[in-house]
Amino acid sequence: MTEQDIQTLIQEAQQYEIELSNEEAKKLLKHLECVIERNQFVNLTRIVDWQDGIDKHILDSLTSLTTLQKLGLAKKSHCLDIGTGAGFPGIPLSICTESQFMLIDSTAKKIKEVQHFIDKLELNNCSAQAIRAEELAKIQPQSFNFILARAVSQLSTLIEYASPLLSSSGYLVVMKAVPSEEECKASLYAADLCGMTYVSRETLALPHNAGFRSIFIYQKTGKAKIKLPRNVGVAQHHPLCPKE
Repeated sequence: MTEQDIQTLIQEAQQYEIELSNEEAKKLLKHLECVIERNQFVNLTRIVDWQDGIDKHILDSLTSLTTLQKLGLAKKSHCLDIGTGAGFPGIPLSICTESQFMLIDSTAKKIKEVQHFIDKLELNNCSAQAIRAEELAKIQPQSFNFILARAVSQLSTLIEYASPLLSSSGYLVVMKAVPSEEECKASLYAADLCGMTYVSRETLALPHNAGFRSIFIYQKTGKAKIKLPRNVGVAQHHPLCPKE
């Protein structure tokens, strides 16, 4: 990490209406350094190039920050990152806000590394746990104001995961590459069954021709019409979708 890296990250974040302090930029880059270093021993990510990591991990994670703030993200907000992997987007967002973040992943080895990153960065508003979303929903139902998911599972699956975990009027924010029309259509069907309502979609370009990122927003507006959560693995392997 160089001073130039820090200043460049600050400038690039401004493209997304995000004002980073020097300290925040340093922590964001330190997280990436840790990920690349530990990836030699634990499979955390396929992105190991430094610039790619800045574009496709850090800035990609931060694309949702302005959206979250517009939706009312506050210091008292409780947020959940489903399928955090190497800690994205949860760690970058916890660095840049005072909200409380819980990061979950079903792979214990990844979570062990993520907790190490959290400790190394001295983040007091962030924790990590190896647990599946369906299991967490039974322990902590309706506990989160915001749920985030980045590049993990299809929309209908994530909607089903989020519904029993969200508090009333809470939001699901999904970041992923541009999905198919079929996936978007299925998500509306799943949302209706799960007591969720589609709010909006925004598509952004990542720097250095690193591709596009769509941000989907759904809000919990009612009770689910089906019993949730379903058993572990059902939402992933048998997602809710309209019958032909």
